[in-house]
Amino acid sequence: MKTEKIIKQPLTGIGYLIKGTQLLRHPKLRVFVLIPLLINILIFASAFWFLFSSITEWINSYIGDLPDFLSWLSYLFWPIIIFSILFAFSFVFSTIANLIAAPFNGLLAEKTENLLTNSSINDDGWKELLKDLPRIFKREYQKWVYFLPRMLLCLILFFIPVIGQTIAPVIWFIFAGWMMAIQYADYPFDNHKVPFAKMKKILIARFGKNITFGMVISICTTIPVLNFIIMPIAVCGATAAWVDIYKNQVFDDVVANIEQK
Repeated sequence: MKTEKIIKQPLTGIGYLIKGTQLLRHPKLRVFVLIPLLINILIFASAFWFLFSSITEWINSYIGDLPDFLSWLSYLFWPIIIFSILFAFSFVFSTIANLIAAPFNGLLAEKTENLLTNSSINDDGWKELLKDLPRIFKREYQKWVYFLPRMLLCLILFFIPVIGQTIAPVIWFIFAGWMMAIQYADYPFDNHKVPFAKMKKILIARFGKNITFGMVISICTTIPVLNFIIMPIAVCGATAAWVDIYKNQVFDDVVANIEQK
């Protein structure tokens, strides 16, 4: 029987998030959305309570370090610094939430792909999930090894006078978008055991589509209420992109490698 796809043609990065929102409401996915959703709510509620109780003090201290000749720009830097702190906090706590929810996000990606293609990756469900836990957390470790040095470099930029208050927030925003794109695309790629290095190359080849996908996720993580549900939306959207764009590419590469041998 010919595989039927819900998606007929490639969408934009934003389009795949809209598709993720549509998929989230599907009755067959609701039970698999529940656990990632609860994890996200708990972590972000705690994080934002702490953030908003301290943010004014941090900003005043940060602006106080400006050179005297730039002090008149403090009102301009206020919104820039607020958004920078929000993006930084959102990214860090999104990464923590994704680490904890990784097994459930992988299962949600699997069930989303099943729905989109009318075919099954495996039929073992929770049993397969338990068996794959070591591999799943190893994959999360690979992502952290990739993320951390770049995170530290971005953070160092914030402490450089002038650059820290002007250029660093922009660099951080772009970086956070790219990390979000990798984070969520990884679930369907990992379900098919595509190596992390190969996945990065494939995503870089469509950098524009993926960076917009990730940037919108980063923005959504700073918006109350929306930041609670963006994780499962992003998982569903990234899986839709896998089915529509990357799945055939990966399988074609495998066939080509076999033929070359």
